[in-house]
Amino acid sequence: VQLQASGGGLVQAGGSLRLSCAASGRTIGSYAMGWFRQVPGKDREFVAAIGWRDDTYYADSVKGRFTIAMNSAKLTVYLQMNSLKAEDTAVYYCVADQSSYYSDPTYEWNYWGQGTLVTVSS
Repeated sequence: VQLQASGGGLVQAGGSLRLSCAASGRTIGSYAMGWFRQVPGKDREFVAAIGWRDDTYYADSVKGRFTIAMNSAKLTVYLQMNSLKAEDTAVYYCVADQSSYYSDPTYEWNYWGQGTLVTVSS
């Protein structure tokens, strides 16, 4: 499975961005998808995940500001990011997996995209 993320960029604090990630390759079956982010020098951080029943999970730091959605037919996941803060600046990675452990923020997802940079200026 290959994941291609897009939509990153530079935005002012308080602004919005929408990330997209499309899966291709051997995508037979149901997949959960999600997003992680990483700041250089810091640990990778879980952001959000969505399961094949459209159940969603968020890190506390983004609840109420970010929304994850998935088009299962196209195997594409979106992350709508509103009210962005400087601390949201990071490289964002999309992930996919067929495991049922996707709601666990510590789960090691099998498939990772290349990352897209989000920079929020204060």
